[in-house]
Amino acid sequence: MKEIDARKQACPAPVLMTRQVVEAEAPDTLTVRVDNEAACQNVSRFFASKSYEATVENAEDGFRVTGTRSRQDSQESADVTDLPGPGEKTGQKPEKKIMVMITTDRMGHGDEVLGKKLMTNFVNTLNEMGPELWRLVLVNNGVRLAVTGSEVLSALQQLEKDGLAVLVCGTCLDHYGLLEHKQTGQTTNMLDIVTAMQLADQVINI
Repeated sequence: MKEIDARKQACPAPVLMTRQVVEAEAPDTLTVRVDNEAACQNVSRFFASKSYEATVENAEDGFRVTGTRSRQDSQESADVTDLPGPGEKTGQKPEKKIMVMITTDRMGHGDEVLGKKLMTNFVNTLNEMGPELWRLVLVNNGVRLAVTGSEVLSALQQLEKDGLAVLVCGTCLDHYGLLEHKQTGQTTNMLDIVTAMQLADQVINI
């Protein structure tokens, strides 16, 4: 059984290392050693996207994520970049794909209370973009919008329920100690984010 040591590797290195072996060798079983929960979730999700069944084992120095190839190789799970947007899910094809990346839990500079109110209003109004809103990515302090206690949590959960892919940076969640408090969205990595940028027709940064 092949094993990769991806400990002490910054995002998205663990996923890139895993992808390299899967694409080059297509092993039936592959174990990846990682040292943080975010990398564990990202590698597990990558395995699932390539029709591997992922199992996680706790270790003294982190986690051992083992992917075992499914016998139904032709039916791969969708990667986050392949997931349908709200319009595609309802059969309404959008004219363009817009990715919104939120890097903070407040909007603008100046009064912090006002900034948080503006961000709340912004997120609550995102559904007005209609089917063209293709991806919502939360990074840095923006991940706080997707955790317990967020004033816009219900709005984000509704957007996700309606078919929008909400991607929440795993490295950022881990940095702020919020991994266990995430209540909506998919834990993601920089590879997914960069790929989504390439596929988007427009990227809006907040």
